[in-house]
Amino acid sequence: MTRNTLILIATLGSIALLGGAFAFQHLGDMPPCKMCLWQRWPHAAAIIIGIIGLATGRRELAIFGMLAALTTAGIGVYHAGVEQMWWEGPTTCTSGSIAGLSTDDLLAQILEAPVVRCDEIAWSMFGISMAAWNAILSFILAGIWFKAARKD
Repeated sequence: MTRNTLILIATLGSIALLGGAFAFQHLGDMPPCKMCLWQRWPHAAAIIIGIIGLATGRRELAIFGMLAALTTAGIGVYHAGVEQMWWEGPTTCTSGSIAGLSTDDLLAQILEAPVVRCDEIAWSMFGISMAAWNAILSFILAGIWFKAARKD
């Protein structure tokens, strides 16, 4: 495969993942949480990098595409870990702990709780959440970008 073919595949992969996220949001009535939104930006960057890379043929752009894919994959791993309660997520996106809270603090935490929480799995397939699927598929895209960067 040529470098441009690999860049096209990686770019289309980010388009598909970002399109899927918007489809779940708008057609599936599943609004994204804060961390879901974080995962979208690197895909948008990868798409722009891919378009510029295809137009200019600049090999080094594939490294930037790979970094964008690795960024969203990393966020996806972090998000999946928050969903599985392996580690705590941002307090602005999760319910947080109620241990040791006064009644007033507990009420304040309830009132400030996000509408869409990052620590709840909204959808999964084969026991794998959307965040985890994003991580898996983005690592694959990063590999494609890497292969494109190594092509002469």
